[in-house]
This record gives sequence, C-alpha cells and structure tokens, in this order.
Amino acid sequence: MCAAGRPLTLTTWLVLPLLFSTAVLGVAGVGGLLVGAPGHLALSSPVFGAGVAVGVAASGSVRWTASWQRVWLRWPYLASVLLLGALLDGVRVPVPAVVGLGAPVTALLVGQYFLERRRTAALVEAGTAPAPRC
Repeated sequence: MCAAGRPLTLTTWLVLPLLFSTAVLGVAGVGGLLVGAPGHLALSSPVFGAGVAVGVAASGSVRWTASWQRVWLRWPYLASVLLLGALLDGVRVPVPAVVGLGAPVTALLVGQYFLERRRTAALVEAGTAPAPRC
C-alpha cells in the first residue's frame, strides 16, 4: 500500500479502529431511530472487523516510534480489537447511548478528514508536501 500525505501518529492509529467502530454503530443507531427500531442495538463483531480493516489499511502510514512496533504492536493490537468485537458480539446497548456516543465521533472523524485534506492541499500548493512512501 502507498501512503500519501502526512504520517499518522501512533496514538491516532491506536484509537482509529475503535473510533471507526463507534462511528459505524452510531450511524446504525440513527438508522434504527429513523425506522422506529426497538430501543436496543446489538453490538456486532463485523463492525469491529471493519474497524480492524481500517487499522490495517492505515498502519502503512503510521510514524512508528520504534522498529519493533511495526510487528509486535501492530498485529497483536489489531487482533485484540478483533477479539474484543467477538467477545462483545450480541451485547445489547441502548440506542440513545449508541447515538449519543457515535454521532460526535462521526462528526470528529468527518471534521478531521476535511482538516487533513485542507492541510495536505496547502502543503502541495506550497510545494512542501512530503513525498509519497511508495
């Protein structure tokens, strides 16, 4: 995979799978409210799996602080998030709680996307954008 733009910090990468999963659950909760679904939403391991996939995709652009982290932190951490999803599969959570947590996280992720997009465009325009690591 080719990483373009600025590298992710380790902390940002660590929270990314969980934030993504929370955002997806929040969107599912809003959908449930719109169609009048029951007051509880069951957590789903595929949602955590999608968060892990986002973590795998983003792991190529992480600014690792030590070389051992690329192997000994990346894969066990992602496996533990996947295991957490499997353990929480089917746990019922109140929809207002899911929406109350997921909506701000979704707004945060969308806002961060546009902020990074503007920063990268400004770097490219100034001619100081980092070269893609391909």
